Amino acid sequence: MNTLTTNFKQPSLFQAVLEGFIDGILILTDQGEWVHANDCARRICHQLTTGVAQSDRVPQEIWHACKCLIDNLHLHPNESVTIEDEITTSKSASYRVRAQWLNLDTIQRPCVLVTLEDRIQSVQNAAIAEGQKYGLTPREADVWLRYRANYSYKNIGLELHITPNTVKKHMKNIYAKRQQVLESERA
Repeated sequence: MNTLTTNFKQPSLFQAVLEGFIDGILILTDQGEWVHANDCARRICHQLTTGVAQSDRVPQEIWHACKCLIDNLHLHPNESVTIEDEITTSKSASYRVRAQWLNLDTIQRPCVLVTLEDRIQSVQNAAIAEGQKYGLTPREADVWLRYRANYSYKNIGLELHITPNTVKKHMKNIYAKRQQVLESERA
């Protein structure tokens, strides 16, 4: 067991920061062994490896980006390179994968730092923040959240049990509030 793994076993400020990220944080050796994963990364990996017995297995979709980074180290040995990929599952989940080198003084070989962004969660968080920023009513916020998740007016109406015309009315109000905020920011 290397020093880095030992350090992660003990609660620390660094570990608390990693756990606090909305994105999944996965730290791997260049052989694909887990050094650390925050709760979000473990959840995403579990979703991608449903039915696989090993809980610390790197999903193939994630390892692909890591392997690309590892295989191309010789091309850019002194540059900070980030490999990005998108994963979309059959259950309509969407993740952005970013792999880059992580050099730490506590270990001899560099590790691969993988960030896993749950795209749906990111859109929801943005919609919630925008709803507060624009001063939306709770119903307008419900409509805006679904609109930002690429729902059609018809599907928004079906999910919220309102007519498409009511959705249009809410969207008109949302755009007016949004425009008012944008204009006040420019002033």
